[in-house]
Amino acid sequence: MITNVVLSTGLLLFFSYWGGKAANAFSFPRVTGYLCAGVLLNPSVTGILDLKTVTEDLHVITEIALGIIAFSIGGSLELRQIRHLGRTIGYLSVTQAAGAAIVSALLLFISLPILSRGVISGDMDKNILLSSSLVLGAISAATAPGAVLAIVSELKSSGPFTSVLLGVIAVDDAITIILFSIASVVAGNLMNPAEINWIIIILDPVSEIVLSLGVGMVGGGLLSLVSKSVKARGDMLMVVMGAILMVTGAAEVVHASRLLAAMTMGVTVINWSGTTTDCFNATEVIENSIFGLFFALAGAYMDVTVLKTAWITSVALLVFRMTGKHLGTWAGAVICGAGEEIKRYMSMALFPQAGVTIGLILLSADLFPAPVYELMLNAVIGSVIINEFMAPPFVKFALEKAENIKR
Repeated sequence: MITNVVLSTGLLLFFSYWGGKAANAFSFPRVTGYLCAGVLLNPSVTGILDLKTVTEDLHVITEIALGIIAFSIGGSLELRQIRHLGRTIGYLSVTQAAGAAIVSALLLFISLPILSRGVISGDMDKNILLSSSLVLGAISAATAPGAVLAIVSELKSSGPFTSVLLGVIAVDDAITIILFSIASVVAGNLMNPAEINWIIIILDPVSEIVLSLGVGMVGGGLLSLVSKSVKARGDMLMVVMGAILMVTGAAEVVHASRLLAAMTMGVTVINWSGTTTDCFNATEVIENSIFGLFFALAGAYMDVTVLKTAWITSVALLVFRMTGKHLGTWAGAVICGAGEEIKRYMSMALFPQAGVTIGLILLSADLFPAPVYELMLNAVIGSVIINEFMAPPFVKFALEKAENIKR
């Protein structure tokens, strides 16, 4: 078992390269290969990498990668180019998230009493059943931007479909946080009505969003001003990476969303008067390495033994979420009069699910009794593990069908 951080990082990079090549050989996106490479090194599979090294020592790689990914997503939202798509992005952002949350919550409320048999002793209390269904439903609204952006980058996809997709995933985290906050308030009131401070719970997500936007805008303004005097591409990379790390670090210090702050910085930079795309071109040099490390580490991080205890609930949660995403996206496309390609394929491109989902389920630990929370946690982690491998081919298929790929 390898515990050296530098050696572990080298192995992740090396294996992810070959995993990506193998995935492409079978017409899968490189992301799938990166994940498989990480699983080959997984502490719960082959035991090549040490658990503490993967979960703690290499955690900074995840933070840096997410910052770059969020910044790049923000950079894709140039207002003058997507202004005519604003109505479509707005409707789809709300309906796809609401669809996933409502359908998942409803179907879980119906099926959890059956799915929990043998895992939880006795019948689930109605308040616990409703609370857990609402929280899991809200969490199901989340879409992982990393996989989507990695595949868009790999395929060099561009066009109206891609612009709408990037616009939707850019605001999805914020919508998910709001839905989760509402679900947590209701669940907390059902579980412990005397202990809930409604004002704090409602204001917390609002203040987090405002702080995130503020940190991102300040960082974006600073980067825009500084970048105008930077000429060499190597120097630009240094400045951009410094700005990304400062903004994500500052967001963490003030308890804001690092993803939303970094994304806001990207939006600010790309829409700043007189700013070029040099800031975003600079990161292309390290993009493949960052994506490879990020997804290989995600594969190494997965505890695949979870699937042994909660695989049925995990599959059910995955199916419920995908159904909700599809129905919500289709409804939004109909309401705003979007094209057929969006009605048919956009939901597939919104299937990826990862970090935010796990982060939110961890935040709900204090709301539920231990056996119920353990079932919920294992179901979410299990569904994310399955989703990590299923979703990337769906994203690639959707982009190909929408004819947004440059040949």
